[in-house]
Amino acid sequence: MVKISDLLGAVALLPILVSAYALPEACSGVCNNSHDPSIIRRTDGTYFRFSTGGRIAIHTAPSLTGPWTYVGAALPSGSSINLAGNQDLWAPDVAQVGSQYYLYYSVSTFGVQDSAIGIASSSSLDAGTWTDLGSTGVASSEGSAYNAIDGNLVNEAGTRNYFLTFGSFWNGIYRVRVTPTQTNGDAYQVAFDPNDTAMEGPTVFKYGDFYYLFFSKGSCCGYDKDMPAAGEEYRIMVCRSSSPVGPFVDSAGTSCRSGGGTVVLASHDWVYGPGGQGVYQDPTYGPVLYYHYVDTRIGYEDGQKQLGWNKIDFSSGWPVV
Repeated sequence: MVKISDLLGAVALLPILVSAYALPEACSGVCNNSHDPSIIRRTDGTYFRFSTGGRIAIHTAPSLTGPWTYVGAALPSGSSINLAGNQDLWAPDVAQVGSQYYLYYSVSTFGVQDSAIGIASSSSLDAGTWTDLGSTGVASSEGSAYNAIDGNLVNEAGTRNYFLTFGSFWNGIYRVRVTPTQTNGDAYQVAFDPNDTAMEGPTVFKYGDFYYLFFSKGSCCGYDKDMPAAGEEYRIMVCRSSSPVGPFVDSAGTSCRSGGGTVVLASHDWVYGPGGQGVYQDPTYGPVLYYHYVDTRIGYEDGQKQLGWNKIDFSSGWPVV
């Protein structure tokens, strides 16, 4: 006869598998169609989400949790930038400067350097109010040091200094001073991994004494057709600096220009390939990390990617989801 006490003892010896990351917080309404999300909250409490595809799809919600509703395209006529891809716009980033909202977007095609970062403006964020202003002056072509996509605006605290951080593959992540509608200086490198150039989508967030440089690394897309090797899918990394211009280092002190980067969020449970992230200081939840991911219970197609978000704990000096 096997005693219950013996079974309990055996169970106690089994390894307990606990995820290192929290599951995504609640999301209702249209939570797909969220590739490369950018989220901002208007003063009336309405949340706006901008995402890749559909000439920059716009969704709104009364709360970060939803329900999210599709309301239209930011640039229904596409971009005035004369490059292939100007009708299929990528990687939106929305920022408020004074009373004006600026939408940075990318014009490119997959796997090439013939790219440019464009900008549009609106005084309300609403669909139908965006004016395309064309190129920011950040552009690249074959042989350039960088790829001009994935722009993100950051302001140096207490000043009128604005910087656009951008880059995808090639020589990593770059930074240039902007006005914020046009470039105002030379671009310089802030992050690079000589052994793995699959890094992109930078986001800079100021918290406490540090500027945190978040970026995505790994294979982003097409999981339904070409699944990457385990561990090579999208994941979210971070480095930090006390200055908006760097140098940025990871939690081990390794330079972000020499392959440094501390993992913030990677695949876990039914969450696969999180990335395309942004960070937002929410009035209810505090600092939050938002991103797209594949829910393995739903499907691996790019159009099935879901909106995920989690609260961030900075108490250790490093962001923990």
